[in-house]
Amino acid sequence: MPEARFVVRWPDGAQEEYWSPSLVVHDHLAAGRYRVDDVVARTGAAMDEASDRVRARYGTACTSAAATAAAVRSRAAGHDGDALVEVLSVLPPLPGTPS
Repeated sequence: MPEARFVVRWPDGAQEEYWSPSLVVHDHLAAGRYRVDDVVARTGAAMDEASDRVRARYGTACTSAAATAAAVRSRAAGHDGDALVEVLSVLPPLPGTPS
């Protein structure tokens, strides 16, 4: 199963890289600016869907996807929900899209 990584710059300027067990994260995030609460919701949905895909393929949920969602929630807790987060990249790009 192809994995993905996404890089986020938080409102305080800190930059973090997160991991997804599936490219499904592209369905939820793209490079751009989002509210903190929106990034938390989108990441949670993406990691739930990614974990479901792992479960369907391997018979067990992906605890690393849950850990990614928890890490984003934890980092977001230090910021106002309406502050802006910048998603710098989601890699690798989907097949057929420019890099």
